[in-house]
Amino acid sequence: MSEQKRYIQVFEHETIQTYPKPDGKFLTSKQFDQLCAYNDQHANKYFTIIRQGVKFKQYVGVIQIGRTTIEILPKTDDNDSQFWHKILLQMLAECKKIKRESVSQAVLRKRENSLLDLYIEMYLDEVEVLIHKGLTKKYLRNQKQTKALKGKLLFTDHIRKNLVHKERFFTEHTIYSSDNIYNQIIKRGLEVISKLRCSTHLKDRALGLGVYFHAISDIVKITDKTFDRLVLSRNTEKYKEILSIARLIILNYSPDIKSGSENLLAILFNMNNLWEEYIYRQLLRTKAEDVEVLPQRRKKFWENKEIKPDIVIKRREETFIIDTKWKVLDQATPSDNDLKQIYAYNLYWSSYKSILLYPRTESSPKDTYGKYHKGLDKEHGCILGFVNLLNNDRGLNKQCSNQVWEMLV
Repeated sequence: MSEQKRYIQVFEHETIQTYPKPDGKFLTSKQFDQLCAYNDQHANKYFTIIRQGVKFKQYVGVIQIGRTTIEILPKTDDNDSQFWHKILLQMLAECKKIKRESVSQAVLRKRENSLLDLYIEMYLDEVEVLIHKGLTKKYLRNQKQTKALKGKLLFTDHIRKNLVHKERFFTEHTIYSSDNIYNQIIKRGLEVISKLRCSTHLKDRALGLGVYFHAISDIVKITDKTFDRLVLSRNTEKYKEILSIARLIILNYSPDIKSGSENLLAILFNMNNLWEEYIYRQLLRTKAEDVEVLPQRRKKFWENKEIKPDIVIKRREETFIIDTKWKVLDQATPSDNDLKQIYAYNLYWSSYKSILLYPRTESSPKDTYGKYHKGLDKEHGCILGFVNLLNNDRGLNKQCSNQVWEMLV
C-alpha cells in the first residue's frame, strides 16, 4: 500500500523523528535514510542527524520526499505555523526569491503546499513566456555523413569513414538551432517537475510544455559550474529569471537512485542570510541621497583570511557597521564572539558606532549602547538593537528600516 499524502510544518531547529505520532509529524525509516544521504551529499549543511531522526538547522523552505512535503518555517517566540508560513512567503518576495504577485492571498488559497507549488508555477509561467517570445537559437557546428557535399569536407575523417562508401561525404556545416545549453537546462527542469508529487494540474502543464522541447538534446549532467559558465547576451537575457529558478529545482533534486527510495527535492534558504538581505533591501529603499548602503565589504584580516560585515553604511565622513543576527535574545547580553566581531569591524572600517541587529520579540530587551574601552582614537561602541519584523496588523513590517536609521542618529 502506498503512503498517503502528508503535509508537515515544522520550525527551524525543531526535531522530527521516525516515531509515529498522531499529528503526522514523523519520518518513515526510508525517508530518514534519504535525508541522511542528502545531508551527507551537502556536508551536513541543512540538519543534524540524531538518533532515529533529524534536527533542522537555520534553514527554512521546503523538502519533498515522495508524497510527504515538509515545510520548515522561521522560529521566534510564536509557534503559529500558518502565520509564519505567510511571513516567510512575504520575506521571500521582498528578497526577490519569489514574485510578489505570486504571494497574493487569492493565489495562496488555491494551494495546499503553496511554497513548493509557488516555485513550480513560477517556473512553468516563465517557460510559457519563453515559448511565446521564441526559444533562443544559436549557430552550431554539425558534423555528419551526407549524400551530397554540403559545407566543409573533413578530408581525414571522410577518407577513414568512407573508403568503401564512395557515395557519402563526411562534412561540417553550420546550422541555426534551438538545441543549446539554455534550452537543455529548461527541458531538464520540466522533466524534474513531471517526476515530483505536485498537483495534477501542474504536472500536466509541465508535460504539455515539454512538447516544445522534444527536439532539444538531453544534457548529461548539470552542476553549479554549468550555471556559473552561462553568459547572458542580448539574445539570452530573457532566460535570466527562469535560469535562477531552474538552478534551485535541478540542483536540489535527488532522484530515486535505488529500489524502494523516493524522489527528493529540497528548496532551502539560510534564515540568517534571508534576514540580512531583508534588512539590506529595506535600508537601500529608504536611505537618504547622501547615504551609501553597501552589502558585505571585505578586507584582509590575517594572512589569507578576510572579514566582511553584513552591511556597511557611509554617511558623509561617517561609517557605520550593521551585523544582523537572526536569533531571539531575551536579555541585553550579546555573546563574546559577537562583540569581538564588531570590535574588529570598528577598527578596520574606522566605525565609531555599529549595530548588532536582532528581530524584536515580546521578550526582547530595550536597545542598548555599550562602549569599547580601547581601539580607536575616540570612543567607539556597539548598539544592541532590535527591530519589529511585524507591523501592527501582524504583517511583515516594511518600515523596519526607520528604527535602524533612528539608532544611527
